[in-house]
Amino acid sequence: MTLKNTWYESDSRFIPGHYQPATLIDLALSRDIDSHRLLRGTGLFHDDILAGQTRLSPQQFLALIDNSRRLLDADDSSFLFGQRLLPGHYGPASHALRHAQNLHQALDTLVQQQALLSPLAAPRLVMDDKHAYFYWLDSCGAAEQWRFLLEASMTSIVAMSRSQSGQRLPWECSFSHAEPRYVEQYWVHLGEDTQFKRPLDLMRIPREDLVRPWPNCSATVGQVARQEAQGQIDQLGFTASFVDCVYRYLQAHVREAPSLEQAAHAFAVSPATLKRKLQKHHTGFQQQVDLVRKHVALYLYQIKGFSNEEVAEYLSFNDAANFRRSFKRWTGSTPKLIRQLFGSGMG
Repeated sequence: MTLKNTWYESDSRFIPGHYQPATLIDLALSRDIDSHRLLRGTGLFHDDILAGQTRLSPQQFLALIDNSRRLLDADDSSFLFGQRLLPGHYGPASHALRHAQNLHQALDTLVQQQALLSPLAAPRLVMDDKHAYFYWLDSCGAAEQWRFLLEASMTSIVAMSRSQSGQRLPWECSFSHAEPRYVEQYWVHLGEDTQFKRPLDLMRIPREDLVRPWPNCSATVGQVARQEAQGQIDQLGFTASFVDCVYRYLQAHVREAPSLEQAAHAFAVSPATLKRKLQKHHTGFQQQVDLVRKHVALYLYQIKGFSNEEVAEYLSFNDAANFRRSFKRWTGSTPKLIRQLFGSGMG
C-alpha cells in the first residue's frame, strides 16, 4: 500500500503571514525592532504582510523566528509570543478554540487543525487512567529554533486554558534540556512545577480537568467553526507535514521495524528521495526510527505499565542488553531509571 502525497514540506507556502507570523512581527515592532532587519533573508516585506495576501513556508517562518530571537535578544520573547498565539485571530479555527466546551475539545481541535494552528510543531494527546499528556513533534526541521517553539507552544496552552476556563489549571511541564539560566521565565509563564532533564518535552494535567465545562462558550458556534476549519484543511489538501507522515508510518509499523526501502515504497518514492526529503527537514530515517521507538517505549512504560522485557519484545529486540543500550541512546537513561522516574511523578 502506498501513501497519498497529502502533506506539506518545509518549502510549501501555505502559512498566512497575517496570522501567527504577524503576531511575532508585532511583538518585535513593539520593542522598536526595525522591520527591514527583522525580515532580512526571509523573502518577506512588511507591506505584503499588512495586505493580508502573503503565504509563508515553514522555512520562512523559521527564518523569521531566528531573526526575532537574535534581534529581540530577551529571555521572555518565546513566552510572550506564546501568550499571544491562542485562540488567536485565525478565522474559523480560532473560533473553534474560543468556543470549545472544555479543555479536551480544545486540545482535540489543536491536533485536528494542526496545519492552521500549529504548522511547525505537531501536537499529540495521550492519556492514562489519571492524566492527560500533551506534547509536540518537530514537523519541519526547526533545528536551533525548536526550544523557542516549545516554550511558545507550552505557554500558549497554559495561557489559553487559563483564559478560557477562568482559572489557572494545574499543568505540569517537563523539558528534556537542562535548567536554563532564565528559569524564572518558566516559573512565571508555565508554573513552578516545571521540570528539566526529563525524557520528553511534554505537559501533564489530571484527566478530570479535561472535561470541566468552560464558561462563555457556544456549542453551536463551536461546531460550525470546526466544520468551517475542516473545510479550510480540505482546501489545503493536507493535514500534516512530510516528517509527521513518516513518523506516523513508522509508529504504525513499529513492531515490524520497516527498512528505509520499505518506507520509501510506502511513500512511492525511491530510497534516495526519501533520504533527501528527510535531510531537507534536518532529520534522517534512523533519527525518526529512534524517535518513534523512544516514544513507544515510554508510552508502554507509563501508560500500559509494561515491564522491560515486554517493551523489548514489543519493539522486536531479541537481546535485552541490546534494548537497554538502545534505550539509553534514545533517552540518556536506563529503563530502570525511567521506571523510577515515572514512579516518582512527572515523566
